Amino acid sequence: QVQLLESGGGSVQAGGSLRLSCTVSGVGVADSDIGWYRHAPGQKCELVLVINSDGGIYYYVDSVKGRFNISRDNTKNTVYLQMSSLQSEDTAVYYCVKQYLVGYDGWECPRFIGHWGQGTQVTVSS
Repeated sequence: QVQLLESGGGSVQAGGSLRLSCTVSGVGVADSDIGWYRHAPGQKCELVLVINSDGGIYYYVDSVKGRFNISRDNTKNTVYLQMSSLQSEDTAVYYCVKQYLVGYDGWECPRFIGHWGQGTQVTVSS
């Protein structure tokens, strides 16, 4: 059974940093396409950043380029989302997902595909 567990969220002031972790069980992260979504109140759920099994990294939110990075540790079976220079607009619940969906445009997150973690709250205060 595939399970994903996020951790590392919290409250931080604008300009600060956080590192989110997504620990995966049931499948190897090296063999998986893992993405991070975020969902802010009143906003559409958006795919932020992904790392594929071939190591390819793709950004889907322009505003995080240069501030967010994604990486993985195969020995720990964990994917990380390193976030720096955080802004209030980054406030959201962040979800990691195995098998993400590109081009989805909906208010709710597309939980009908892939495997999802429970989410971790990131709050950035200005």
